[in-house]
Amino acid sequence: MGLDLHKLYHLIAVAEEHSITRAAARLHLSQQALSTSIRVLEREVGVPLLERTATGVVLLPAGTALVEDARVLRGTARSALQRARRIGRGEKEVLRLGHTPAVTGEEIIALLRQVGAVHPRLATDVNQRYPGELTEALLAGDLDIGLCRAMVPPHGLTRTTLGEHPLNIAVAADHPLADRTSVALSDLADQRFIVWGQPGRSGYTDLLITHCRAAGFEPRTERTALQGTPPATAVIGTDRVAFVTTAPGPAAGGAARILALIPPLYAPLHALYSPRTTSPARDAFLTAAAL
Repeated sequence: MGLDLHKLYHLIAVAEEHSITRAAARLHLSQQALSTSIRVLEREVGVPLLERTATGVVLLPAGTALVEDARVLRGTARSALQRARRIGRGEKEVLRLGHTPAVTGEEIIALLRQVGAVHPRLATDVNQRYPGELTEALLAGDLDIGLCRAMVPPHGLTRTTLGEHPLNIAVAADHPLADRTSVALSDLADQRFIVWGQPGRSGYTDLLITHCRAAGFEPRTERTALQGTPPATAVIGTDRVAFVTTAPGPAAGGAARILALIPPLYAPLHALYSPRTTSPARDAFLTAAAL
């Protein structure tokens, strides 16, 4: 017996709301109708999916596994529907591309120029997303590709490496190191590093910390409040340093200085996408985008 997608969507809502009451309101259903739908789904699956407690609803292991796959199915179904409508209406395919703040606008432009040289008619819609938003949009079928650095793909997405960018160090123009053109990472052991994600919760931050440990020290880090802004600007007005992929030299109108790392270190550029959806534009981009 096949699973009803609507019942799977009901399970996703309950899992996300942790409550039958809130999920029912979100779905514009009565609590009784939603409870019945979940019970029918449990009978179809043949095992319990939820545990109802005094404080809400908790997913059992089988429920967690089904929700993970249901999110993938929901995004695949939505992407298939959108593609069929676009083809039926004779609309041009547009590559929906998202990127995290760790991938700069300048890098995106350079990459699109590279791809455009091979596919001049490829239309793109580009926007910045925070890591959690990026993966949610990819799973939901709202994006075709997500560009990031060192993010571990969640269930349902795959990751490919497009290339690597050299890592450099940003400092404010009045920082004691600003008159230098290069620096060794080991020379920064006493500095405080600005990062964008929390250690242990950000693959990119963990990668940067790993580089510091390989240089012989445990870095002191603090998460910037300037989320979503160009990375080199985070050090302006501070005595902090930051890893960036911006080229060495003046930056941010001269308010920051970028120092080359010697010996060089690199940050990967990754593409996340769903392998279960059909997208000729995505496939064309991935073929042409290798750095």
